[in-house]
Amino acid sequence: MSEQKPGSTQLPPTSSLDVPSHQDFESWFEYPVRVQPHHTDYGGIVWHGTYIAWMEEARVESLRSIGIEFADLVALGCDLPVVELSLRYHRAIQLGMAVIVKTRMAEVTGVRMNWDYAIVSTDGQELYTTAKVTLVALDRERGKIMRQLPTNVKDALAKITRIHI
Repeated sequence: MSEQKPGSTQLPPTSSLDVPSHQDFESWFEYPVRVQPHHTDYGGIVWHGTYIAWMEEARVESLRSIGIEFADLVALGCDLPVVELSLRYHRAIQLGMAVIVKTRMAEVTGVRMNWDYAIVSTDGQELYTTAKVTLVALDRERGKIMRQLPTNVKDALAKITRIHI
C-alpha cells in the first residue's frame, strides 16, 4: 500500500461503498438564487412552490458537480422521482432578495437517497426554509423501483456520502 502525503485525500474503493468517504456529512452544496418576479405572488413574497423548484435545481447541480448528469440517468433508463418531501418555512423571502439554497445528501440506503436542504441569506445569518427529500431509483422502462443503483451512480455517490447496500 502506498503512503499518503499529509493533507491529501483518497476516495474509497467502489468495492467497499459502505466505507465513509473523505468528505463528511456536513459538506453542503451551495446554489445561489435571486428572487425574480415569476417566483413571487402578487404581494412580492416567494410563492411556496418556488422553493421546491429551487431545491430540485440545487440537487441536480449538486449531482452534476460530482459527475452525475441527470440527462444521462434518464438516457440510461434511470429516474430519481421524489417519494417523500417535508418543508418548513421559517420566514418569507421577498422579490429582489438573493439567497443560498444549500443541499447535501444525508444518506443513501439501497436505492433510496435522502437529501437535506436549508435556504439561507447570503451571509448565512437568516434561515428561511429547511427541508428533507427522499428519492428512489426507478427503472423508467418497467416503471418499477430498481434493485440497485447503476454502477456509475454508485461510484459518483461514493465521493460524497456513505452508501448502505
